Order: sequence, then structure tokens, then C-alpha cells
Amino acid sequence: MQSFRTELENPIVEQDIITLEKKIRAFREGKIDDEKFRSLRLARGVYGQRQPGVQMVRIKLPFGKVTFKQLLRIADVSDEYASRNLHLTTRQDIQIHYVSLDRTPQLWADLEKDDVTLREACGNTVRNVTASPTAGIDPQEPFDVSPYAQGTFEYFLRNPVNQDMPRKFKIAFSSSDEDTAYSYAHDLGFIPKVNGNGDRGFKVMLGGGLGAQPILANIVEEFLAEDQLIPYIETVIRVFDRYGERNNRNKARFKYVIQKFGLEEVLRLIQVERIANKVKSYKIDIDNVPVPALPPQTEFGDVTITNPLGYEQWLATNIFEQKQKGFYGVYIKVQTGDIPTDKARKLVALLQPLAGDEIRITQNQGLLLKYVRKEAFATLYNGLAELGMAAPGFDSVADVTTCPGTDTCNLGISNSMTFARVLEDLIYNEYEDLIYNRDIKVKISGCMNSCGQHSMAHIGFHGSSLKAGAKVLPSMQVMLGGGTVGDGVGRAGDRVIKIPAKRATNVLRMVLDDYKINSIENEVFHNYYDRQGKDYFYQMLKPLADLTTLTDEDFVDWGHVESYEKAIGVGECAGVVIDLVATLLFESDEKLEWANESFAAGAWADAIYHSYNVFINSAKALLLDKGVNSSTQVGIIKEFDAQYVATGEIELGTSFNDLILQINQNEPSEEFATAYKAAATSFLETVKAKREAVLQS
Repeated sequence: MQSFRTELENPIVEQDIITLEKKIRAFREGKIDDEKFRSLRLARGVYGQRQPGVQMVRIKLPFGKVTFKQLLRIADVSDEYASRNLHLTTRQDIQIHYVSLDRTPQLWADLEKDDVTLREACGNTVRNVTASPTAGIDPQEPFDVSPYAQGTFEYFLRNPVNQDMPRKFKIAFSSSDEDTAYSYAHDLGFIPKVNGNGDRGFKVMLGGGLGAQPILANIVEEFLAEDQLIPYIETVIRVFDRYGERNNRNKARFKYVIQKFGLEEVLRLIQVERIANKVKSYKIDIDNVPVPALPPQTEFGDVTITNPLGYEQWLATNIFEQKQKGFYGVYIKVQTGDIPTDKARKLVALLQPLAGDEIRITQNQGLLLKYVRKEAFATLYNGLAELGMAAPGFDSVADVTTCPGTDTCNLGISNSMTFARVLEDLIYNEYEDLIYNRDIKVKISGCMNSCGQHSMAHIGFHGSSLKAGAKVLPSMQVMLGGGTVGDGVGRAGDRVIKIPAKRATNVLRMVLDDYKINSIENEVFHNYYDRQGKDYFYQMLKPLADLTTLTDEDFVDWGHVESYEKAIGVGECAGVVIDLVATLLFESDEKLEWANESFAAGAWADAIYHSYNVFINSAKALLLDKGVNSSTQVGIIKEFDAQYVATGEIELGTSFNDLILQINQNEPSEEFATAYKAAATSFLETVKAKREAVLQS
């Protein structure tokens, strides 16, 4: 533990890591319940893996930005603690696998030496804030959204309002109306706009989400002034925290709050909550994401291209001119998002003299280089080709997005990684002209939860299973017609048919062949799909679903040699529900301690929110003693009044509702923080006394 104190300069980060180490020790000693501990480690990026006894660690990289030095640091960490591989995710993170739980504190400390965090990469928190990878160099952008994504990340990291929400909360910033960050598929999505006066602001999308039941976001603001961005996000999170479902994980996302109460009522609640915000206006530092160090001007002389045809294809599909004159963005296609650490080091060595010192991870699990000069193209291509990273067709039909599936994920039902490689090979070998087609996206998830974004693909697959008599075989649910329309509008794919997994390659062939034959000249896939209709594709693919023609091969999943066995673990991607009375009261003590620390630091809003959670946790603990397990915070408030205040068992001098909801009726001042914290302290003492009386009776 001493090494953390001596090696880290940031005392907040240092304390975070020390706390994790202490919690692991307490968990090993049986002093912390498994469910509580799981919630704690998830909020620190430590995620249970399909394989027992090891962890996946998710490294949080706001809007996918990583410097050369940081990438080398992550590679070193993967070598030391994990499996010598870096997995790029659809949310612009990097994941490493097969990590020992006991080594995660030191792993985190090593990452923080180069300002890389695990905090809130998983769990019921604000997840990684994503953005268009082209932000900052996009010729179509009204302004660079990178500073706003960075400012959002900084404001909500360790913020009390989002430490224990009903479920995860996702935020995305697109650089232009092309909406390449998929604003419509997030809890909150933003697209930059400039009004007639030249003021910056954002179009706002609210309540989107993928998962097993994809719901598209509502456009709720055409122009939100830039200084209102952070206050608006905070009010939405406050409403989600109070009204979100906490027992039924399948209904716990913010989109279901809107479904339950209606958009108009949710917007009213958001407006009511504004008074409690820490800030009413918040100016983002637009210089907080500086231009990266640029490559030197170099004379390369004549460079012999190792593969002239491949080079021409690469130039046509993987490069675009930046808005900065004389510089280019270069995409690197990364198959299944996996980069072995030795290759990552060679990549950095290649790039250092040729590109700006900033790589962006893309939503389709690739990389974007910035500030490459035209004269460096040939040298860069040759170097990438030597590393096996010069494949053309970035973001085309041949660039298949996939989650890890059954390779490492607890929730995986069937293989997605090998299947993705098979589909890419199919495109390169049979449909090479489609490497130039960026209209059609192919995406795969190992289950229905859409980590591979299958529900917003033009052609999507998700892992499932089928029964044939007494036997079970791996299958793929086929989804068609999803994807981005633009400017905050998207489409969720239709579930068309479920077929044996080994026949899924023929799904792709049949759909692409039909599109080639029956689409109208220059007709985009969405228009073609709508014109033909869902039943047209069902009838086309129906022969593939015939289970009377099964062969032995159909019972073997992609990437396997043995017959399929369906095995699904407990998913952790959204944290857990914790209902133990003693644990809840322990948490109340902890949150009161945090309230006192925040108050001492003059952070009135933080002290107030921690005090609010003291009220909630303590009330929930007593309700559990009566067998009442309310699924929302507003439900806890209502039930506590009914079970304890109205019956006279606990005397508060007012209703619990009126006592606790002072939080959204008062500005976060020192005076209110003092009174509210004192009321929370008194309430906790009352609850403990009542609890003790129950135990003694």
C-alpha cells in the first residue's frame, strides 16, 4: 500500500486505489458481502469474466483518445497483469483479460502514472463519454466537441450524483449531423449546432438505448446553449437516480423511466430538479483537449510500395482530408478489435515520426490517426502492411463490428469473434467491390444485449440458441434495416428470423446478392429494405431456418470443434441490486462520512447529495425489516411514510417525503447543506435505534 502513496501525485486517485485494496482484503476475509463487493469493483472497472477466478479490466478512455505514451503504458500493463492483448470496444475503451482480482489495485496504480483511469468504466455509473473519433479534424463539424466530452467526463467522474444509479448511463457527442457517435442510441446524445447569432449549442437526444429492447432517443432540444450542457446532464441524472427501477434490471435503464411516466412528465421532473444543481451555468474550457504534438516535416524520397493494388484501395477507403489544410486522417481497420501488445509497440514506433501524438479508438473497434502528411502515406502503408494492419475497407461492409461473445463474456450465448472473421473473409473473397461501400454496416453480438451494436446495423446478428428435439444448437437472430439516418435520427433493426449459426454466412450472401440484383440504381440499403418489406426477407431466408435438414456441423459453434452447450453466467454489465439490511446501514455510515468530508471542503452540493443517500439507504434498510423492497427511490420515500411515519412508529415532525425532498426545493448553499446534513445524521441515528430495538425484540 505504501507504493501507492509514494508513486501517485493525485491524492484522490491514491485514496481510491487504497480503498479498492482494502475492500478486496475485506472481501477475502468475508467481511463484505459478495453482492456489495461486486458493485464496488464494477465501479472501478473490474468485471467478472466467463472463466472463473479471473477478471476483465476495462480501461476508460474518454472519447477514445489515447496518446502514444498511454498506449505503451496500457500494453505494459497487459503484459504484466493480463493476456498480452488489447481489445478495443464499441464504446472507445480498451479491455484486458485474465487479470487476478488481487492485482487490480497495483494495475490501476500503474495505469494512473500516465493519467489513465479505471474509475466508473463499469457499474451503475456514467460510463465512458464517447464522441465521433473525427472530432477536432472533421471538415463537416460546426466546432470541435472533444472539449465538451472531456469536460463532461471530468465533471461527473466521482460525482456523488452518479455513483450508485439504477443502472449504467451513457452519453455521446457526435461531431456533425452525420451522427457518427450514434446520439440516438444513448441516454443522452448531443450534436453540435451554431445558432443565428453564432452561439454554440447542442441538439439534445434523450432516452435512447440498445440492449435486448432497443429504444430510439427523443429529440428534446433543438438548441441547448453550451453553458447549459453540464447542468442539463446533471438534472437528467438526478431524475434517473430517484425514479429509475432498481430491482428489475431489465427495466432499469433511463429509457424505461420515460416509458413509465411519459416524456412530458419526465421533462417536467427534469425542470423541477434544476434548483438542486451544483451549477446553473457551466463554461467548458474549450482548450482542455490541446492539438497533439505534430509529426516533423520529413523528406521521404522514393518509397517502393509493397502491394500497389492494396495501396490504391487503402488510399480510397481509409484516408480523408482533415479540416486542417495539409493534414489527413488515416483509419486503421482492426479485426475484431484485438491488438497483441507486441504489435501495439511496433505500431507506436511506426507512428511516432508520421502522425500526431493522439490516436482515437473508433466505435467500430478501429483506430484513427491524425495529422498525417500526404508525403508520409507510402511509408505509413508499408509499415502497417508489415504489421498486418493495412486492410482496406474501413467502416465498410467488410469491417464487421463484434463483441467478445463466448470468448470471455458471461452473457455470451454463441460465438461472435470467429464468426466476424469468417464474414470479413467472405466479403474480401466474394464481394471485393463492397470494401468501398460505407452505406451498409454489419454488426454482431454474442447475445441480445447489443454490445456489438447489432440492433443498429443494416445487417445484424445476435447469438441465441435453438432446440431440435432434445438437442440444443447455436443460432443467430437476424436483424435487418437498422442504422443511422442522421441529425439525431436512427433506426432499430427488425427481428426477421432465427437460423442455425453455421448457416449465417448464407444470410449475408443472400441479402447482398438480392440487394445487388433488386435495388434501384443508387438506392441506399434502408430504402431498399423498406421497399421490399420485412416479410420479403423472412420468406427469402426461411429455408435457412429449416431444422429438418440439420447436419452434425450445425451443432458446433463457430470457432469450436465440440458440440454446442448453452452456458450463460450472471451478467455484470449493469451492476447488481443490494438488499442486505446490515450492508445498507454500513453504506449509510460511509455516505455520511463522505458528506462530512465534502462539507469540510466547502462542496455544498456534494455534501447534500451524500446526505440524501444517507436518508435513502437508511429508509430502505428499515423497510427491508418489514419485507418491503421498493424498486425506486420515490417508492422508498412513499413506503417509509406509509410503514413508519403514518403508523407513528417513527416520529419525524413532518412526512419523510417533505423532509428528504427538501433537496430539490433549495439551492445548494452552506446554510442548507448544514441543516440537511444534520437532519440526515439524526435520521440515521433514529433508524439505527429502531433497528436495534427490532433485533432485541
